[in-house]
Amino acid sequence: MGRAETMSSPLVSAIVPVCNGERYVSFALRSILDQDYRPLEVIVVDDGSVDSTARIARSFDGVRCVYQANQGHGAAMNAGIGLAEGEFVAFLDADDLWAANKLAIQAGYLIQHPKIDYVIAHMRNFLEPATTPPPRITNDLTLMDYPALQVGGLVARRSLFERVGVFDNGYAYAKDVDWFIRAAEAGARMAALPQILLHRRLHGSNRSYRSQARTTEFLVALKSHVDRHRLGAQRARTGQAPPLGKTRQELDDQR
Repeated sequence: MGRAETMSSPLVSAIVPVCNGERYVSFALRSILDQDYRPLEVIVVDDGSVDSTARIARSFDGVRCVYQANQGHGAAMNAGIGLAEGEFVAFLDADDLWAANKLAIQAGYLIQHPKIDYVIAHMRNFLEPATTPPPRITNDLTLMDYPALQVGGLVARRSLFERVGVFDNGYAYAKDVDWFIRAAEAGARMAALPQILLHRRLHGSNRSYRSQARTTEFLVALKSHVDRHRLGAQRARTGQAPPLGKTRQELDDQR
């Protein structure tokens, strides 16, 4: 699929959640604007930055930059979903990069497979110069590619968020994992593509370095999954609807 806009190409909304990302955000935005896919809208949600992030984002033609008081990464992504007008939605953290053909491949797949709800691809880490990799990232993991079960590797139909819900902002690290689990519970149909379409930057201040906190939250997300199935089994005996796909807060409200 080329850069020319066609009537058969759905609009893709590219959402960039960012807080104090002045060092990298221009590279992320350039990797979006250089995509071999149109039509495209780019939404930067500035989550309370106090640096030059907003000024840099607004310097790019075709980029919509909205500000919100700091509420967290998940809240910024959710705000972007609320603003998105595209049939398809994609995300990119401000310190990561997309391959130039990411949207052409993933949006193209969704166009050709209308029964698929979302598609992921492969990713590869790259290390910022003069940065020590986080303990869980070995030299092998900086060289190999693997499925990107995180939002930067995702292109989804916007309608899917109406079924699954948005990201649970109660998680600092596991919001992607939690959403993918809830999507599976809701019966969302996924495709995984082999191409490396996301390049994740490793640097000293990103979330990859907080391994213990990440592990704890992943376990919480898995426990919530188990709790939903247990509650669902209890409700099935009384003819009530199961709570599959619900966030932790929604689950607590239904207990």
